[in-house]
Amino acid sequence: MVHKCCVDSCYNVKRPNLAFHRFPFCNPERLRQWLCTLNMDVNTPLHVLVKLFVCQKHFQPEDYCMMENSNRRGRLLKNTAVPTQFINAHTSETDQHSDIYMEQAGRPPTKKAVVLNKVHKAPPVTAGVNHAPGFDWGAYLERETSLAASVFCFRHAPLWAHWDNIAVGMKVEVLNTNGILPSKVYWIATVIQIAGYKALLRYEGFEHDSSHDFWCSLVSGEINPIGWCAMTSKLLVPPQDVNPDIADWKEYLMKKLVGANTLPVDFYLKLTDDMKSSFKIGMRVEVVDPKHVSRTRVAVIDSIIGGRLRLVYTDQSDAPVNVVSDFWCHMWSPLLHPIGWSKKVGHSIKAPANSTEASSGLKGSFDSAFTLFKKPRFVYMGGSFFEEGMKLEAIDPLNLGSICVATVHKVLFDGYLMVGIDGTISNIGSDWFCYHASSHAILPVGFCTKHNIPLTVPQGYDSQTFTWENYLKETKAKAAPARLFNTDYPGHRFNPNLKLEAVDLMEPRLVCVATVKRCVGRLLLIHFDGWEDEFDQWVDHESPDIYPVGWCDLMGYQLQPPPGLVEAFENPVERNKKCKTYVYGKRKKKHSRKRLSQDHATEDNEVINAKSTNPLPSSEPLTQPKTEPEEQEISTVQVKVEEMEAPIDPPENPPQVSMERIKQEEGGHQSKPDQTSGQSSSDKEAHEPMEQTAEDTGEERGSLEESITGESSMEQSEAEIQHVDEDEGGQENDSTMEETLESTTEHDTTGEPEAMLK
Repeated sequence: MVHKCCVDSCYNVKRPNLAFHRFPFCNPERLRQWLCTLNMDVNTPLHVLVKLFVCQKHFQPEDYCMMENSNRRGRLLKNTAVPTQFINAHTSETDQHSDIYMEQAGRPPTKKAVVLNKVHKAPPVTAGVNHAPGFDWGAYLERETSLAASVFCFRHAPLWAHWDNIAVGMKVEVLNTNGILPSKVYWIATVIQIAGYKALLRYEGFEHDSSHDFWCSLVSGEINPIGWCAMTSKLLVPPQDVNPDIADWKEYLMKKLVGANTLPVDFYLKLTDDMKSSFKIGMRVEVVDPKHVSRTRVAVIDSIIGGRLRLVYTDQSDAPVNVVSDFWCHMWSPLLHPIGWSKKVGHSIKAPANSTEASSGLKGSFDSAFTLFKKPRFVYMGGSFFEEGMKLEAIDPLNLGSICVATVHKVLFDGYLMVGIDGTISNIGSDWFCYHASSHAILPVGFCTKHNIPLTVPQGYDSQTFTWENYLKETKAKAAPARLFNTDYPGHRFNPNLKLEAVDLMEPRLVCVATVKRCVGRLLLIHFDGWEDEFDQWVDHESPDIYPVGWCDLMGYQLQPPPGLVEAFENPVERNKKCKTYVYGKRKKKHSRKRLSQDHATEDNEVINAKSTNPLPSSEPLTQPKTEPEEQEISTVQVKVEEMEAPIDPPENPPQVSMERIKQEEGGHQSKPDQTSGQSSSDKEAHEPMEQTAEDTGEERGSLEESITGESSMEQSEAEIQHVDEDEGGQENDSTMEETLESTTEHDTTGEPEAMLK
């Protein structure tokens, strides 16, 4: 029987290295938790649940038991493991999340994961919930003292229609990275600042102290609404450096939570729905040829990442040896069309060099349908419409930072125009570009003068003395009437100096750190941070090639940081160096550059050569390994666990270490803040009021108190530890002290905080 994941929007099926788990029928309470977190009916009959499975993508590596025997066929879940409905779509087999899981499962990571880890050299994560391994947006925004554009500005971005529900002051439950327990615990935090998909959080209890603030992604799956810990039996434990004057945490939190907003319960469900794509791998499409922009060519969708398509041309006759000719664009890009579009509108399309090369090229499994593509605005072509020879102003498709004098050279069907830039040397029209009449990239005569934008004039003319009136007389042409242009402008929320992530349309496989430099109506002038102004690009505010901060982190797409960001502190002289650019079409810029360093380029070539057996190799790895901070952060408290491992040795060889020695060792370090008796007594005073008022609270407050009192389970008494040892002493394979503490931490939420200090 083929196992399929029953979670909504998850289409995983049984395959190697992907485990599936049954529902816990023997534990009704745990079964109810599973059904609630997966948004399933709690009254689902058992004969139906027997046939359902949940794949490992909905669990964390910490949910699995650590086993010495790596030859087991499958992994065992802990008794406290609860799946999540949201599947981490940005998690791939190349990131560190899968790498950690493969190592824990007893299988070595894939060769691709090892190579990517070597190439990117991601620094270790030391704080926060979900820091980007390659680029830290939070630190960069603080350094630049800049704000980021809201997700609501990007109509093609996931959750844009629901982002008004996300606001500063919202309360959430997040991982406590400053806890004192060796296991994962959580705490309540407040959203202090929002930057795209990123948020600056502050743990409750720090009040106005911003020294412990941290950045994380709101769409990482680690941010949960209030009440999530109570529903999934997770522990709520305050950070160890929190305000010691707070005696009653329950009363404190109740005051903070009354009237506060939190994440919608279906937040991640809506995110998953918005990340679906109607395009499929193997589908054939027509796309503009970047080497000859006046024609299209047939391509096959090779991969899809966050709506961005890697297209591999079916005809590889003009590609260099051992190189696959491909192109990147968004599925809503005006450069992309369904099969048959060129013939329908009268556009030129590249034909195969010969029948032999055509038959040997890549073939898609099926053609794309016209219904998958956004239809442009309908224009009435009868009567007064664009005519051949009309003059206008247009964004240069080969130099997107320039608005040039242009001419309509040909009128196609369905409102499409072939526009050429005046002054270019081309007798066959190879640099003509196809624009729709409703496109915002074509502008009426005088637009640049009206908005104080430099107009690029034809060769032989002086931009200081150029006038449209004289130019029209000299060329004996007429200007396109202003009424033919699309002037719709509903408004937007973009402002100058806002940060975002933008595609370099001259190298469309790259998504870079960028800034909105200027807003002119619908048009935005995008500046790529770290690069000169000559590389700026004009785009429409609804362009699918601009994204909110954190989009690459969400999708697992590689973000290109500003060049010299790290080297600026070591060698400031290198900051002003210019590099060579990627050749797009037949035109080149006056100054060229190179996006990636030589080291990365050399390693990328090694990756391509190593994967020569792949029929569709990528020119550069686009996903970078992810890291999870939990494992490294928890390991910092394992010193105390090692000191207490001695009492749990096998009973036939009892150790001679007593609790007096442990107390002496603890007494020898009384100078440390986390071991002083004063702090322990304050902890005792903080927990006694909670235990006294537990019986007077309702169901909701009871669950919150149960989560909060879990903090005391770390300080187990010697009698409790020996009791666990006696229960498991008859087994040959006794668990380690670390596992005992973790088990008692997760199950015993009513421990006595003063037991360790007796």
